[in-house]
Amino acid sequence: MNGQGIAQFIPLILIFVIFYFFLIRPQQKRAKDHLAMVASLKRGDEVITSGGIIGVVERVMEDDRIEVILGENLKVQIIKSTITSLLKKKESN
Repeated sequence: MNGQGIAQFIPLILIFVIFYFFLIRPQQKRAKDHLAMVASLKRGDEVITSGGIIGVVERVMEDDRIEVILGENLKVQIIKSTITSLLKKKESN
């Protein structure tokens, strides 16, 4: 390969580098942060699900589920990965 052949690949390499730093890397960081947030859930945390439901964590189960209180006498089990954000962490005493 001569110098001209390598020069043709430089724009493709630059495009890949730009895609990595602006698209792939931030997405991987968000996924890692989401997994850490879900793993740290505990009783009393106020959460929002991907469906927009707001509730308070009642119980974290051993499998991939948690029990959430939505209102008086209303508890539901949801999959941990559907939690999109943490509104308020329970105050530690």
